[in-house]
Amino acid sequence: MKNYILDTSVLLYDSKALFAFEENNVIIPITVIEEIDRYKKDITETGRNARETSRILDGLRKKGSLAAGVKLDNGGALYIKIHSDTDEKKLPQDLFENKRDMFLFSVAIAAKAENKHPTVFVTKDVYLRIKADALGIKVQDYESDTIAIEELYPGQKECVVDAAKVDSLKKGKPVAFKGEFLPNQYVTLIDKKNEENITYGRFDESKGEIVPLIQHVNEVNCRVTSRNREQSFALDALLNDEIGFVTLVGKAGTGKTLLAVAASVYKTVDENAYDRILVSRPTLPMGQDIGYLPGTVMEKLTPWMYPISDNIELIMRNSTGAKHKIRGFRELVDMGILIVEPLTFIRGRSIHNQYLIVDEAQNLTPHEIKTIITRVGDGTKIILTGDPYQIDNPYIDSSSNGLTYVVEKFKKQSITAHITLTKGERSALSELAANLL
Repeated sequence: MKNYILDTSVLLYDSKALFAFEENNVIIPITVIEEIDRYKKDITETGRNARETSRILDGLRKKGSLAAGVKLDNGGALYIKIHSDTDEKKLPQDLFENKRDMFLFSVAIAAKAENKHPTVFVTKDVYLRIKADALGIKVQDYESDTIAIEELYPGQKECVVDAAKVDSLKKGKPVAFKGEFLPNQYVTLIDKKNEENITYGRFDESKGEIVPLIQHVNEVNCRVTSRNREQSFALDALLNDEIGFVTLVGKAGTGKTLLAVAASVYKTVDENAYDRILVSRPTLPMGQDIGYLPGTVMEKLTPWMYPISDNIELIMRNSTGAKHKIRGFRELVDMGILIVEPLTFIRGRSIHNQYLIVDEAQNLTPHEIKTIITRVGDGTKIILTGDPYQIDNPYIDSSSNGLTYVVEKFKKQSITAHITLTKGERSALSELAANLL
């Protein structure tokens, strides 16, 4: 039996965290309840988790006194505790300018003294973890859905084979190959006698073969040309209608957003395979909700959509072979081909026959990713792009964000493909900055 003291950050990240500690005591300091109340009107996922936590606690309250403890279905018990002046005096007073932190730790000290069970303070706040450790309080991060970024599925592998197989795939003929592959895993075949003789393909699980990449990925109508192996893989996945879900992970400048936008324009404008392009991004970089900005929804979103408009303008400059003469971002929007929406408005929607791009997906929690994917209707292709090392959301990190989580969860599904892009192609200076800074 252990005591787990939960911080506000845990419940704002996952309202179901109350039930994640098996047959142990879960203790919530009263100051956490006060903080959650401040977030209840927030329309972001944080606000939804605050409201859901309140509803859960209110439901448990009806079963008994939260102060005395309420039994949970998993065998544990939930308590709400009030801090005491006696326990606060056991803490170094000059360490706490923030009374809230003192209240949290005093509850932890009291819980340990009360029943002698091992007590663990759980928080996603790195500074609180440091303080707790300095005070001799056992502490841990809340990691219900973590994927070590170093072990993230790369989406590709290399195989050394006979020259005949390399040459056959080069000629556009599928190659039967004995080996362990995941669905839609990308493969580099290398001639065992000549390492310079290589070719690329994708494992088709339904056929049990390595098939050639889509032939027209480098045609002028696609408006961009792949500059490296990973970009060729990405374009194949983005242009393949049989792959309904694509995840692109990579550092800044690797071409994630540009490739996704180029493929969406090609498939929608030129091939008419989709009714429209729907683009959305989290609005976290501004530090406040778009409701605080003046103007229409489109005007509010403008600061976050510059990366999309920049890429569309670049693509349209290269559209000499396009069937439809479209000048740029604004015309696509005015024609209704391109729709830009905040993720805030996606809940409850059903999105059919659209090319859906969610950029900067590393700033989303696993629950937010689930909410987005479950909106996808018939005929819609969804693309998630992001860099797990550039996260602005204070409640997630490179291991617990929704993008890396969904890559691992979906890697064995035939409807999805994943590519990790490693080489920056934006410019020599951009690549140096990404590697050195």
